[in-house]
Amino acid sequence: MKIAIIGASGFIGSALREEALSRGHQVTALVSRPERLATQPGLTILKADVQDTQALTAQLAGYDAVLSAFSGHAQTDVAGYFAQGFDSILAAAQAAKANRLMVVGGAGSLEVAPGVQLIDTPEFPAEYKATAEGARYALNALRAQQGVNWTMLSPAAMIAPGERTGQYQLGTNQLLTDAAGNSQISVEDYGKAMIDELEAPAHANQRFTLAYA
Repeated sequence: MKIAIIGASGFIGSALREEALSRGHQVTALVSRPERLATQPGLTILKADVQDTQALTAQLAGYDAVLSAFSGHAQTDVAGYFAQGFDSILAAAQAAKANRLMVVGGAGSLEVAPGVQLIDTPEFPAEYKATAEGARYALNALRAQQGVNWTMLSPAAMIAPGERTGQYQLGTNQLLTDAAGNSQISVEDYGKAMIDELEAPAHANQRFTLAYA
C-alpha cells in the first residue's frame, strides 16, 4: 500500500514507519524535521507543518491510508497545540478525500470502570495529563465527524521499547490488564497491531486497544 505517516520520526511514529517498511509498503514520512530521518528503500521523506491545513491537504492526497502519530508533548501548551494540530489533520484528511485515517490514541480515555476514564482517576500521572487530554479530544473529534473513515488505536497504560512478540490481547474502550493488574505493551507490538489493522481492517470508525495478557 501507499501510506503517509504524520510524525514518522517520533517514538510511536518510528515504530509504525519501520513495521510498514518491513512489510513492503511505500511510506511517505511527513515530519517537521526531515534531517532526523535517514533515506532507505520504500521511504519518501517530506517536510510538513500540521498547522498549515492547505499545504497538508495537498500532501495527503492520493494515499491508501494516512496514519497520524502527531503529538504535542514538546510544546508549552500541550493540550491546546494537540487539539489545534489534530483539527488541521482531520480537516486536511477530509479535504484530501483520504481513504482512511488511522490515529495513534492515548490510554487516558480508556475506561477503568463503567463511565470512568483512566485520565479522570486520582492516580493518573499529572505529567501525562495534557497529552492524554489532547488524545481524548482527538477521539471525540473523530467520533463526531462523518467525513473520513477512521480508526484509533489506544495503547496500554505503559508503552515502552521492547520486543515484537505478536502475543497480546485486543479490546475496545476498556483498559486491558494482565493477571497481575499491569497494563503494558511494547512500541514494537503496537506498531504490529496498527499495521495489521491497516492491512486487514477490523475496526472501521472505532477505537480499539491492546495490552499483554
